[in-house]
This record gives sequence, C-alpha cells and structure tokens, in this order.
Amino acid sequence: MRTFHHHHHRNEEAHRHHFGRRSHGRPGHGWHGDSDEGRGGRGRRRVFDSGELRLVLLKLIADEPRHGYELIRAIEELTGGRYVPSPGMVYPTLTLLDEMGHIAETKSEKARKAFAVTPDGTTHLVERKAEVDALFARLAELASLQERTDSAPVRRAMGNLREALINRLSRDGVQKQTVYDAAAIIDEAAQKIERL
Repeated sequence: MRTFHHHHHRNEEAHRHHFGRRSHGRPGHGWHGDSDEGRGGRGRRRVFDSGELRLVLLKLIADEPRHGYELIRAIEELTGGRYVPSPGMVYPTLTLLDEMGHIAETKSEKARKAFAVTPDGTTHLVERKAEVDALFARLAELASLQERTDSAPVRRAMGNLREALINRLSRDGVQKQTVYDAAAIIDEAAQKIERL
C-alpha cells in the first residue's frame, strides 16, 4: 500500500505537462490551477481547501473506481474546463484518503493504480452529504460561468480587437495620443457592456 507514495511522485511528473497552469488559449478557457480568479490575479484563493477537495475526490471515487489522472479529468469535465486541480493537490490528497482508510487500491494489471471507496469512506460521505452536495453545486456553477464567458461570438470579437490593436499600434510613427484614443475606445466599450 505504501508504494503509492513513489507512484504518486512518478505520475505527478508524468502528467504535470498536461495539467500545469496555462497562460495561453482562448479567452475564458484553458484556466488550469487552484485559484478562483484564474489568470486575473484578483482575490486569488483556491477553489477548494484541502478538506473540500478530499470530499470531492472521495465522492468521485465512490461513483466509480478511478486513478489520479481520471479524477483530474473528471473535475475538468464537471467544470467545463474552468477548473483543473493540479497533480500536486490531487495525489497527496489521495495518499491521505488512503491512509485514512476511506479509499483502497483496486487490484489491476494496469500501470496506474485505481482507487475504490471503502465502507468507512461510504459512511463518511453519508455523514457529510450536505457538504458534498454543496461542493458539487459549486463545480456546476463554475461550469455555468465557463459556458457564459466562453461563447464563440465573444471569442471572435476579442480576437478581432486584439488584431486591430496590434495592426494599428505597431505602425511606424504612432503618436501617443493614438494610444490614448484606443484605450478610451476600449474603456467606453467596457462601460457599455457593464450596462447591458
């Protein structure tokens, strides 16, 4: 059972390139990490604290046996890609759940060890049902936010704005007033959107 510690570190490195923070991609998408504000940087805090993530992972494992990679993907799918917990959060949490006796490794010939819920884990979920339901409601809210802020017309318009700015401001002899005027136009558009 304790060989999982080595397994966790090996898999963490193997999957880090899949699930690290990404600073590129279309607006509103591709946010990977553990902060509610994503790349905005304001009011940064984790989506879940360690105890909450433990309950989310336990519930997902109770639904069906899974390994760490599958759990990360499951949370990504539940939030429409809005939130992807890092392997550095998930694998130590699985180790803790294992040590608590809430999950146990399943017998498998696969390279990755999957985990299944134990009777103690099932009892714990029943006792914390209200909290678990609230946490999954939070995941659904993130998915709804992702859907609202990741619409194709908005992505197209944002791309168009970016190209227009690059094209106009990269010309030779651009006056400082032109930069100010461009900023004023963007500010005015932002104000109009806020009033919609």
